[in-house]
Amino acid sequence: MPYPRETDRYTKPAIFFHWAIFLLVALAYLAIEIRGPKGSDSRVFWSNVHFCAGNLVLGLAVLRLLWRLWAGAPAEIDTNRLLAFLARAAHLALYVFIFAQPLLGILMINAGGHPVTLAWVNVSYTLIGADPAARPLLKGAHEWLGNAFYWVIGLHALAAIAHHAIFKDRTLRRMI
Repeated sequence: MPYPRETDRYTKPAIFFHWAIFLLVALAYLAIEIRGPKGSDSRVFWSNVHFCAGNLVLGLAVLRLLWRLWAGAPAEIDTNRLLAFLARAAHLALYVFIFAQPLLGILMINAGGHPVTLAWVNVSYTLIGADPAARPLLKGAHEWLGNAFYWVIGLHALAAIAHHAIFKDRTLRRMI
């Protein structure tokens, strides 16, 4: 089901994956920022929201990638070579982020000696065993990547707005 030449919009599933992952990433960021002090009920609740959002991001990222490989994407909008390169680099970075960030979180929890539990289906899983030496490294990488991607996500959003308001092209409208 490749894209027909008469349309330059993303398919409805691609649009769903984009915005669902956006909302879940925003929820994960919100949850980790407002979780509260250690030992509090608030921290337990918001940490669980963070874990659930991260697991859902990873699951939807797999589906999104499979959909992208199967259905493709519309042709790039004509633009200068530098903007096209930056757009491809940003999209690649965002794909890496939606896979690496949840995986780092899962590995960090596992390295702390705990399985990841999917509460809504009562399933627990462990990718690696407890490793007290690796846990702080995984935690640092998870936090660093999360902080770095505040900027990448922000630049992605600003670029979409710039395409709409300044360049007046169809970039933003293709994904809404």
